Amino acid sequence: MRSGEAVAFGAATIVNAMATGKGAAFGVNLWTKAKVTLKKGNSIKVKILPDLNENPILAEKIIEKIFKKFNVTGLGAYVETTSNIPIARGLKSSSVAANAIALAAAAALGEKLSDLELINLSVEAALEAKVTVTGAFDDACASYFGNIIITDNIKKKIEAFYSLNKDYEVLIYAPKEKSYTSNVNINKIKKVAFLVEHAYEEALKGNFWEAMSLNGLTYSAVLGYNSEIAIEALLHGAVAAGLSGKGPAFVAVALKEDVIDNIVNAWRKYKGELIKAKINRKKAYVIDEP
Repeated sequence: MRSGEAVAFGAATIVNAMATGKGAAFGVNLWTKAKVTLKKGNSIKVKILPDLNENPILAEKIIEKIFKKFNVTGLGAYVETTSNIPIARGLKSSSVAANAIALAAAAALGEKLSDLELINLSVEAALEAKVTVTGAFDDACASYFGNIIITDNIKKKIEAFYSLNKDYEVLIYAPKEKSYTSNVNINKIKKVAFLVEHAYEEALKGNFWEAMSLNGLTYSAVLGYNSEIAIEALLHGAVAAGLSGKGPAFVAVALKEDVIDNIVNAWRKYKGELIKAKINRKKAYVIDEP
């Protein structure tokens, strides 16, 4: 039976949409690769590497939606994903996987969706799988298109797109503990909506790094994370730093590699993984596509 393979890239938070329904994110050159192989029957089997214990429901929902979109009956699928993105740390692993699986499934069927059709399908699947509160339209767009995306997640509308012309350096601090969206206290988050709204307005003006730091410090305080992690990065020359998503990962952005090296030295005392990356400006793609 036919197979399709695709790659989607990582993303990190500029403004977390949980408080207001409006968000912003930027692409990171971490990745998830998905392979979808069609098979006879109606079953959907999923293998998530390297974490085989992760819930397969998101992948199942995406395949179901792709099959429904193209009126496919009598077929099942085997889905396998590989990734270098830590799962459930606020680093958009669900949005990235959703994009990659949807692209791969459409390719396996020999079908194509427009960019926004595919992103909206991924968002709907994520909502149904309960791996997101807002639909994470901002994260899905940043993963798919790269660069910086500012969105209204409720309206599923891209409000602004900033194409970056600098190779910003990115440092991610990923603690070992996981944090799932289903466990987040939304009522508590909504009490700081006025601060998050201010960060969003700054992002719309093009002050996205200031917005990222304000958002990151706000969410780390309300969710109980150590905001000193972000402050240390800023003191060592980062242009922005803060909690990514619902945490527990923190992300710092800098213009020079030696600044990142200084932040690495400052962050070594925290238990967890330090990941060097760059801002991604490439679009998600099907591997066999010319």
